[in-house]
Amino acid sequence: MSFSGDVKAELCRIPLNRRCCAQAEAYGVLLYCNTFSAREIRVMTESEAFAKRLPPLLKKAFRITFDRLPDGEGKYIFSIMDRDKLAAVHQTFGSDLGALALHLNFAVLEESCCRTSFLRGAFLAGGSVTDPRKGYHLELATTHQSVSRELEALMREMELEPKAAQRKGNSVIYFKQSDRIEDFLTSIGAPVSAMEVMNAKLEKDIRGSVNRRVNCDAANLDKAVEAAMVQLEAIRRLEERGRLALLPDKLKETAALRLAHPEDTLSQLAERCDPPITKSALNHRLRKLVELGREEG
Repeated sequence: MSFSGDVKAELCRIPLNRRCCAQAEAYGVLLYCNTFSAREIRVMTESEAFAKRLPPLLKKAFRITFDRLPDGEGKYIFSIMDRDKLAAVHQTFGSDLGALALHLNFAVLEESCCRTSFLRGAFLAGGSVTDPRKGYHLELATTHQSVSRELEALMREMELEPKAAQRKGNSVIYFKQSDRIEDFLTSIGAPVSAMEVMNAKLEKDIRGSVNRRVNCDAANLDKAVEAAMVQLEAIRRLEERGRLALLPDKLKETAALRLAHPEDTLSQLAERCDPPITKSALNHRLRKLVELGREEG
């Protein structure tokens, strides 16, 4: 099952207790389903959990049943064409059957629980969300432009901060930030799925941090190796010119230690000095050896 399917399965486990919330959820489904008109209601879904929820949702919300139920092949398709049933649904939401465009009836969504239920229904019918291990994208798509615009305003009132776009005749509300997706999923009743998004982000952050650390360590190692090679070359040049034996004891000691331990870090080499010195002091001696070596070159 896809991550979207998992989210919808989680949402469909929420019980249908209050009729007002059932009506609000059904309203979201209808405005984001395939067809909601004066002549037909048609809902198509690939979610088995949503398909099982639809008949009791309709019964709870309107005390009616679907005229057509899925035949068990391919997508689950539900429809209503009975005029009395359609009239009952539209009357519940105050829909103007003669209007050119549907609008959101905010009077149905006065209670916060009903707003949550409405968003849940909209997501069940017209929503999708990407597997957070692959990317962050959640959207709600409908053919009703006015509904989408009004829902965007409603969601902003709920501090969900969506973005909007037009795509292939659909009006789309979407989120592309993991924290916004977490907030939305939590608000509609899918906290487990929201936690999966959070965990996926944490895993990515940790993996990215480790990769950056490894890359940084590798770069530092490369620099250290390169510096050691330069130091060894300078020391050997001084030795070939007979200059090494004439240097102060501290520089001769440092040169001997570097020749004997070419793979040591500055800290390790500093510990080998007698007596041990600081990393900064050793680095100063090595820079002096390199400068003298360049003079001989």
